[in-house]
Amino acid sequence: MVEKETKILINDNQKAAIFFGTGDENFKHLKQLCDADVSARGSDIHIKGQKESVDKAYNLIHSLLDIVQDKGELNINDINYISNIYKEGNKPRRQDIVSGTILTTARGKTIKAKTIGQKKYIQAILHNDIVFGVGPAGTGKTYLAVVMAVRALRNKDVERIILVRPAVEAGEKLGFLPGDFIEKVNPYLRPLYDGLFDILGVDVTQRYLEKNIIEIAPLAYMRGRTLNDAFIILDEAQNTTPQQMKMFLTRLGFGSKAIITGDVTQVDLPKDDYSGLIEVQKILSSVKGVAFEYLSKKDVVRHPLVQEIIDAYEIYEDE
Repeated sequence: MVEKETKILINDNQKAAIFFGTGDENFKHLKQLCDADVSARGSDIHIKGQKESVDKAYNLIHSLLDIVQDKGELNINDINYISNIYKEGNKPRRQDIVSGTILTTARGKTIKAKTIGQKKYIQAILHNDIVFGVGPAGTGKTYLAVVMAVRALRNKDVERIILVRPAVEAGEKLGFLPGDFIEKVNPYLRPLYDGLFDILGVDVTQRYLEKNIIEIAPLAYMRGRTLNDAFIILDEAQNTTPQQMKMFLTRLGFGSKAIITGDVTQVDLPKDDYSGLIEVQKILSSVKGVAFEYLSKKDVVRHPLVQEIIDAYEIYEDE
């Protein structure tokens, strides 16, 4: 086997600090993923071992440094994501792994696409009036849809945001919850509130809700409406029936955009009901102006264990 040794110089101390992470946690994790021997002397990275392993580590580190340069941050999720791309035999292009700022939150946090799948999802939303974001938990489907809705509102592309969810969850029945119908469905809409609070802040969100600039509603309340100049998000769409999906899609009015998100592996409808999100992929796949973007476990940006949990469930269900 051909042996090789090389090094990467990081001349910017701030960039080096971000790359290595607090207590060198990023670098320690990176070393575990590389077959080559990776070590550091100051801010310089030394790589040695078999040529193929050294080349892979070298390319991986340079891709991670591109992320540091673009995002000004790096975490273990980023390292796992880029490492998995290389393990699959692919080499990510810089334009694929870096992304411009989509939006700045009320607290000054910049929001960017963190994976290639997320970047394609954002591009689809920009260029189509109806977009389906399908994928497992933790891939940013709903959060990025809310981000794009707020962006459209700030740019005055739309006059209001309407966030919709079917009131079906994990086999639980609304009748067992206290309160009137609105109070019963409110817990199901909580993830949408959380996204808005994070992006706009609590005060602005409450003001927009009071003025009806932002409306959060159960799917049943959409029947009979025509929604113009609105950015509409249907979340948890795997829990719509085919009839409900058709009803929702035909609410779209002039100057409006609709994003439909869901995870077809987590359908909570009664056994005899077919998911509208599964059916609609067969019906609208060739319609111009409608885009389907499929996020996968590679796009999970939650705790690293979430990706492992998805893997474990896939293995169990296959068996």
